[in-house]
Amino acid sequence: MKKTWMIVGGVVLVVGAVAPWGVGLVTEQQWQEVTSEVNAKQPFVRLETRDYRRGYLSARFEGTVTFEDPASEDVHQIEYEARVSHGVTGSLLDFVPLSGVPEEAAGLFPDEKPRLTLETRLWGTAIAELTVPALSVTNDDSGESLNMSGGFGRVDIGSNGTEADIVMVWPGMVLDTPDLQIRLQDFQLEQTLHHLRGEVWTGEGEADLQSVEFLSAGQAPLRMEGFRMTSRTWPTDNDRSVNSETVATLDTVTSDGESFGPQRVAFVMNGLDVDSWSELTGAMTDMQVAALDNQAGSPAAFEQQMASMNRLSGALLDLAAEGFSFGFPDISLVTPDGEVNGELMVEHPTLSDQERSQMLMVMQRLTGHMKLSLPLALAENHPELMMQLAPLIKEGMMTRSGDHLTMSAQLKDLSVDVNGTVIPLPPLF
Repeated sequence: MKKTWMIVGGVVLVVGAVAPWGVGLVTEQQWQEVTSEVNAKQPFVRLETRDYRRGYLSARFEGTVTFEDPASEDVHQIEYEARVSHGVTGSLLDFVPLSGVPEEAAGLFPDEKPRLTLETRLWGTAIAELTVPALSVTNDDSGESLNMSGGFGRVDIGSNGTEADIVMVWPGMVLDTPDLQIRLQDFQLEQTLHHLRGEVWTGEGEADLQSVEFLSAGQAPLRMEGFRMTSRTWPTDNDRSVNSETVATLDTVTSDGESFGPQRVAFVMNGLDVDSWSELTGAMTDMQVAALDNQAGSPAAFEQQMASMNRLSGALLDLAAEGFSFGFPDISLVTPDGEVNGELMVEHPTLSDQERSQMLMVMQRLTGHMKLSLPLALAENHPELMMQLAPLIKEGMMTRSGDHLTMSAQLKDLSVDVNGTVIPLPPLF
């Protein structure tokens, strides 16, 4: 028995001694795969790795992160160094910027710098953590100041990148200008993601903000408390389609010493065909890339844009042919003058093969409805709102019902019927 335990102990020592070398090898391969995946999945962030120096217990490598803003066409590059520590079952990567950080951003953290680490495991899981220290900066020329508490973000990646849990905590911020002060308190975000297929992910998340306050010279303070947004996306019909629901709520709004609420807005998408939705998302990304290439003067950019447009149109037709619905089933906003209620839903029926072959445009079979009710006192007490509603009231599109103004609309056969007034719609696709 003693001899057996000696052999087991020797094996453990050998494995423990060899493990860091094997972990280092796997970590290098995993990072190269991450680099390739990031560069292949989207065009706006590019990773470059060079001079990977792998040792027994540690490694170092350098690289470049390139950010391309599709709106402004600006390109930013940050040179970084990663220090890697190898363990028995995984590695810890600590990233440090070397150059390329904007001078304004670098000046925000004169003492302690933000820290980004990545912890990997041999079985395909990883944990990325970003820690941002507290900052306080004042512009003596403008009189503006910004004070932020330290923040923390964490992403747990599992199943070789097909699952992720995201957590973000940001205790607060105060922005002061000569004319305005903004205070935010206690922001938290939690999100789970599961890759379904293609460009489609499912999961659920919640974002909470305890309060935000606006203090402006000469005006009553405005404070909003208890903001929450929840979202959920889940597969249906044996993973052939997905449903999604997002609900935003706000407990109270306080202005001029008066509080009112709660507020609620819900948005849903039902029955989205997974393959068509994935194709639509990919086509939109390709169109953005083509637009950037066209601005850069690429000879093939125009042809690429036309191909992406055709791909986008085809994906929309396929999405509509499978049937779907989307919209705002619940809008409830409480004001000092009363409650505003509404709903707006649009849907498209599932088509047979024959109907699909005859379908020329998405709008042709769309149906929908809208309802809106708002207090008459709200319009009377706000002249700028009444100016917007007056033409609708004059044309009969909005009518008075007791102490409320109401509107009802129906979408069918490429036209919208608003309280009896029919408005033709042009085909969109």
